[in-house]
Amino acid sequence: MFGKDAKLSGKKIAILATNGFEQSELFDPKSALEAAGADVDVVSLEPGEITSWKKEDWGKSIAVDKIISEVFLDEYDALMLPGGVINADKLRNNRKAIEFVKGFAQAGKPIAAICHAPWILIETGILKNRKMTSWPSLKTDLINAGAHWVDEEVVTDEGLVTSRKPEDIPAFNKKMIEEFCEGIHAPMTKVDQTTNEMRY
Repeated sequence: MFGKDAKLSGKKIAILATNGFEQSELFDPKSALEAAGADVDVVSLEPGEITSWKKEDWGKSIAVDKIISEVFLDEYDALMLPGGVINADKLRNNRKAIEFVKGFAQAGKPIAAICHAPWILIETGILKNRKMTSWPSLKTDLINAGAHWVDEEVVTDEGLVTSRKPEDIPAFNKKMIEEFCEGIHAPMTKVDQTTNEMRY
């Protein structure tokens, strides 16, 4: 059905987003994932449709496949987080959304986040010593969360893929698909050596 390049055939990917997501940062990666053979669900906070932000106004809408209160981590092999200031700010303030994202990190399932989406990752507490990038205005926030921030079009660190902006999407998509193909990585956590307990 998908041809010889269907690297993600048999894998199911969640895209977590809400109103105000950056239009190209959801639609383009979603198309790339589907072209690679993945089954993709748009997961959001409420049913119906969510609307993107494009430059200085609202853009295209997309149907929500599942709402956050109905999904289970075991359903998915990987997670993609599009950017958008409004989108990322809403999601990072939603407890269920944060727990969903944290679940991927704890399970070692790959996560790809672009532009403002790393704001969401900060709330999970899994960024200590992670090399990553983002939209430039998030640099200090990510450093304060323990990340090693760099200004590069795409950064990969043990299953975590990050990029800065829409112009980085081609490189982002390529690395995202590579990491999603690899599957489970080491859990994105750290171990307290004094107690040998996992800290999230």
